[in-house]
Amino acid sequence: MSWLETASPSFLARHELRDSDDAIAVLELLEGIRERLQEAFGTAPHDVAVVLHGSVVQLSLSQPLLPVVRALTGPAMRRYQVGWFARGEVHVLAPRLLEERASAVPGSREMVMLAPAVLYAALVIGSVNPALPPPFRPGTIVRSLRWAWLVAGAPAYFAGQVPYARAAIARRLREGRAPSFPPDLHDAALLGPTVFDLLALEEGPQAAVALASRLPNDGPQRSMRSIFRGRSLLESEVVWRQHLHRLAEP
Repeated sequence: MSWLETASPSFLARHELRDSDDAIAVLELLEGIRERLQEAFGTAPHDVAVVLHGSVVQLSLSQPLLPVVRALTGPAMRRYQVGWFARGEVHVLAPRLLEERASAVPGSREMVMLAPAVLYAALVIGSVNPALPPPFRPGTIVRSLRWAWLVAGAPAYFAGQVPYARAAIARRLREGRAPSFPPDLHDAALLGPTVFDLLALEEGPQAAVALASRLPNDGPQRSMRSIFRGRSLLESEVVWRQHLHRLAEP
């Protein structure tokens, strides 16, 4: 298979011929999110390669950690695990395949089509927070597992997925055990962004930026006391669960 290249000021997309028009749309999306993240974080990587894969198999072979992460992700969010990132690179399914993965519920298409922006946001956050990937080394992988709600939640929040997650959150609240607080690895990609959303509502957007930029010193659970201004863990959990139910309302 031969690859074509389409460039924008900050990105270079590699894709199949039939994805040429979609590649332009993806680059426009990424230029927009880059501008917003540059303003929020004061920096945003450029000269980033964006590889639009033509099949799930091709993507999985290229990024072997992705199938593992997808398997560890809860069913409500699994369909949205459609890409991976590395230093200077974003790998994601081509938009025609993203469309196919969307369900019929409101917000699903918007969620999955924002996947390139989520992956790029992860690159930005990794560039300002050296404790997080990329690169994927033993230390950053261990921290990513321990802080899964932050690592997966911050990029999705800053890419704008939360407003479209109502149906997925509602499904999660109906299925299985009650989610833990903070969200565990199983729920990190879906419910991690809601922690940032609640923080931004209570303390302002800069509090969410600060949390993404540096890991708290007191561990994933104890950090909730400092993140939410000294409120007890139990009190913050109650407020967060109320926030989840508000987000899940029709």
